[in-house]
This record gives sequence, C-alpha cells and structure tokens, in this order.
Amino acid sequence: MSETPQTLRARAEIDLGALRGNVRALRERVGTGVQVMGVVKADAYGHGAVPCARAALEGGATWLGTATPHEALALRAAGIDVPVLCWLWTPGDPWDEGIRAGLDMSVSGMWALEEVTRAARATGGTARVQLKADTGLGRNGCQPADWPRLVGEALRAQAEGLVRITGIWSHFACADEPGHPSIAAQLDAFHDMLGYAEKAGAEPEVRHIANSPATLTLPESYFDLVRAGIALYGVSPSPELGSAAEFGLRAVMRLVGSLALVKTVPPGHGVSYGHHYVTERETSLGLVPLGYADGIPRHASGRGPVLVGGKVRMVAGRVAMDQFVVDLDGDAVEPGAPAVLFGAGDQGEPTADDWARAADTIAYEIVTRIGSRVPRVYTNVSHAS
Repeated sequence: MSETPQTLRARAEIDLGALRGNVRALRERVGTGVQVMGVVKADAYGHGAVPCARAALEGGATWLGTATPHEALALRAAGIDVPVLCWLWTPGDPWDEGIRAGLDMSVSGMWALEEVTRAARATGGTARVQLKADTGLGRNGCQPADWPRLVGEALRAQAEGLVRITGIWSHFACADEPGHPSIAAQLDAFHDMLGYAEKAGAEPEVRHIANSPATLTLPESYFDLVRAGIALYGVSPSPELGSAAEFGLRAVMRLVGSLALVKTVPPGHGVSYGHHYVTERETSLGLVPLGYADGIPRHASGRGPVLVGGKVRMVAGRVAMDQFVVDLDGDAVEPGAPAVLFGAGDQGEPTADDWARAADTIAYEIVTRIGSRVPRVYTNVSHAS
C-alpha cells in the first residue's frame, strides 16, 4: 500500500503558498524598480529546487540563483527559462553547456574569463557573464587590485562578441550584524569597483550586493536587484535582526515524524546510547523515526524541542542515526501520533531557530541538512505549477 502524507513515518511539509507570500513581502519591502532573485541553491535550502523556483516566480521573483552549474542546468531541464545566475564555478566546469542554456555565469578571476571565452569560441555563442567583486568578504570575487585587468579583459572579450557583461555584483560578510563597520566599507568598495567598471564601458543589466539580511535591513544596498536566500523560505537570517514573523515572513518547511513506538519504562531506565538520559520515575517514552542520517543534528541531543501530544518535549538522550526518543511524562499518546520538530511556530510547535539554538548552529543549516530520506510533501501548489 502506498503511503499518504498522513501515514508517512516522516515528512517535510513544504508550503508553497507561504513561499509565494514571502516573495510578495520582500517585493513590497524593496519597492518598485528593484528586482528579487529567488536563490534555490542546495535544493532550495532543502525544500526542493524546482517546485520552489516555480513558486518564487509565481510570487514575483524575476531571477533565480544557484551555486553550482549543475543546479542551474537542472532548472533549465525542468523547463524554467527565466534569468538564472550561477556563481560557483571551478576549472573544467561545463561552461559550454552554460552558454547554450543561457545561464548568467559569475566570473571572479582571469582563469574563469579565459575558460568561458574559450567555450564561447567553441560553441559560437555569446556568454552572459557577471563580474563579481571581492569588496571584503574574502571568498569568491576579484580583489580590487586585480579588478582593472579583469574588467579590461572582459570588455575586450565583449567587443569580440564572446561575452556580454550582464551584471556587476558582490556579497556582504556581516550584513546580519547591524552596525558592523564592514558593511559601510563594503558598500563603499562596491560603489568604487562598480564605478570603475561603468566608466570603463561596462553597461550591466543588474548591479547587486544585497543578500537576505541586507534586503531586510539595508535599503541603501538594493541597487537593481536583491538576492533572497534564507528569507525566501521564511527563516530569519539572524535572530538579532528580528524574527521571521516580525519581517512578515512565514516558515515554508514543517518537519513531522510519526511516533514509531510508545512504551512505559520504570524509574532509573537509561535512554539511548551512553545513557546520558536516565528516567527519574516511571514514565512513557515515544520513539521518533528521524535521526542524524536524516539531518537531525546530533549536537541537539538532550536539547532539541519536539511538539508531541500538545506539549513541547526535549530529545531524551542522544540522537541516533535513524531515531531519537522523547519522554512523554506518562501522557496518553498513541503510536502514529505526530511529532513536530519545527514549523512556523504559530501552532505551538518549535521553529528552526529553536533547533539552531539547541544545536549551537544557524537555522540555515537546520533546514538545509534535512536529507533525501525524508520525503517532501508540497502543499498549496498553484495550478500554474
């Protein structure tokens, strides 16, 4: 018998209506004249790239963003033909396929420009490239000292018809820390590097530096486009900036397991590996069929919150590979009852932020790490999808 969402042992419910609403809220925040890019890298932060890409576009996003070229090409294979920026290229990557697919390909250094122009000659096409400036993050991007050469060579390649410079962009290091001095310094550097490129003759279609936290707090960083990553999925990029609800966003993922077993145990009974949890009295234990193989952080052992039987309980003992236990305090809960690990929080359930605190990490990691063994069940799917 095939399993329905109600009988699945575990599921990640993905509310595409919430995702569309999040895009609308972000569009309202940035105002007219500023486009929204929906970032769907890492399988849309664990939510499912193709369904989420379509929902983002339905909500008003006009661009999509991915990290790897294979992620971007998968969107094209699914029939999604809007502008897609792909930014994490390595030597030997499929530049030729990117050109044929009409991807916007990020270039951060001369090796990448050389590879993409070589692919353009081989395919007879014109590569859409966006030049990335390292304004202070220190990851990908071209250093200011190397910028004049990269811009100059890209303009020469453009004059030959090999490339079209479609964008100039950068990325913040500390936009999730309001008042951090690097924010103003990076904006100044971006203005300088952008100004140099435009004075040299570049006419980019889009100029952008704002990620999710900047989109929510730094209007001066909007330029032509903002890149909505974690905010797209209704998770605040930083609790210090405000909660998702305070920004008008709603969590898209709700993670639920069905209790596999409920049993009564005596006082002094050890629970899970290492017996780091021992019952103080006779009680009932519930077994949740999710573990670190599914992305449940082992670091949250003894601390991860779960809504079961109308109450929030904590993981009792260690999270194992496939399962963990909650102490039900003798409450009458039946096998098959839902155990809600996280969701929007408005029905009493914990949030991804709660799990992030329990695991000493960030909510980005909590949603992104949920593995493929957990089926995604999509709700509020539009007819257009």
